[in-house]
Amino acid sequence: MAVFRIIIQVLFIIICIALTVLVLMQEGKSAGLGAISGAAETYWGKNKGRSMEGKLVKITKYLAIGFMLISIILNLNVF
Repeated sequence: MAVFRIIIQVLFIIICIALTVLVLMQEGKSAGLGAISGAAETYWGKNKGRSMEGKLVKITKYLAIGFMLISIILNLNVF
């Protein structure tokens, strides 16, 4: 069981590093003056889920869920 715990810890470290990098790669969510004038309703704003920024957000969500699950598993002291 010690080998399984080491594998989970290594996976946890990889997820932590990937999550940090992905959060730093994302743009800020500041509204600015563009939201006041309606610039948020452009083609780019409507299809943001298909863009690289949208993919980064989705990957960040999945890594955050994995981070939480692995941290719970590691704190159970089952292994």
